[in-house]
Amino acid sequence: MKIAKNVNRLGTEAVYNIFAKTKKLAKQGKKIIDLSLGQSDFKSPKHAVEATIQALKDGHHGYTLPNGIIECREAVSRKIKKLYNATIDPERIVVMPGGKPTMHYAISFFGEPGAEIIYPDPGFPIYESMINYTGAKAVPFNLTENKDFLLNPNKILPLINENTRLIILNNPHNPTGSFTEKNTIDKLAEGLLNFPHVAILCDEIYDRLIFDNKEIPTFFNYPDLYDRLIVLNGWSKTYAMTGWRLGWGVWPKNLAEHVFKFCVNNHSCVNTAAQYGAIAALEGPEDHLKDMMKEFTIRRKFIVDGLRSLKGVECSLPGGSFFVFPNIKGTGMNGEKFTERCLQEAGVAMIPGTAFGKFATDNVRLNFATSKDNISKALEKINNMLG
Repeated sequence: MKIAKNVNRLGTEAVYNIFAKTKKLAKQGKKIIDLSLGQSDFKSPKHAVEATIQALKDGHHGYTLPNGIIECREAVSRKIKKLYNATIDPERIVVMPGGKPTMHYAISFFGEPGAEIIYPDPGFPIYESMINYTGAKAVPFNLTENKDFLLNPNKILPLINENTRLIILNNPHNPTGSFTEKNTIDKLAEGLLNFPHVAILCDEIYDRLIFDNKEIPTFFNYPDLYDRLIVLNGWSKTYAMTGWRLGWGVWPKNLAEHVFKFCVNNHSCVNTAAQYGAIAALEGPEDHLKDMMKEFTIRRKFIVDGLRSLKGVECSLPGGSFFVFPNIKGTGMNGEKFTERCLQEAGVAMIPGTAFGKFATDNVRLNFATSKDNISKALEKINNMLG
């Protein structure tokens, strides 16, 4: 068989390789503390689960519109209005089976040989994977130049040229946990006004997981960019609904028809009953989110303090998400070697920084959305490994 060249250009997510290793080691009887997965230990809101069950009982078993049932899109529109005071037509909203389809479609719309797409490095690995798949040139902006991994308009905007089609931004940021505040995002958005030929994909999936009561610096604050702005969000992180595979994207009006056709060709529609659960999550009480962020705040300090106490490890305090991205160069190891030793010798699973880009050779990503007891045991095991 001869397959298309672009298939061989696809990347993957190292988290799944690590996950497979942890399962294999666990099967051999080794106890593994898994700090690698990008999900929390909290359960989905009970009212969302109950609404989904009720939808099944009520007979919502069939196909829906490819862009999502209107009730769900209207619920997203109301939530955007409530959170950001932005008025978004439900016809610009597309409900997706997770967050990845939005980035997949957006990059597919603008990526082709001769085009350039700017993206964060380190960053979510599917950005670069999909850019390479389309044949476009992947142009990274290096986040490791700043110890807190913040977006820097003075470094990002000069990368734009006549071949740039799309710029990808992510705030709060995965894998670093960095959070760039609104005053800086204001400068970035103002600079992007000077490049009307460039579309913007803003991944805001962690927008509700911001610490210290900081303002959400959403790109919905900049209506002058709406005609080329794509915003990716969903239910996975805020509502602890990763396995539900529910996301939503807001698209420019002139792209809505193309997105609709992509949905038709790819997945037909999103799970019907789950969309009713999604509505309940958006419109129900958010006590779970308050409880989750209260607990994450405690765990964040605990893991950062613990990592800083380890010989040769430096760690900045994340401003959002549930990740830390320590620099482990002082241990005498790079991120890949450190990760492998932690897994094999200490029984602690994490992700090497190079899984997220070429610039993070001296970093690793750990998830602190697990119990404090797990974090404590993991830190003790790593400390013992380091001697």
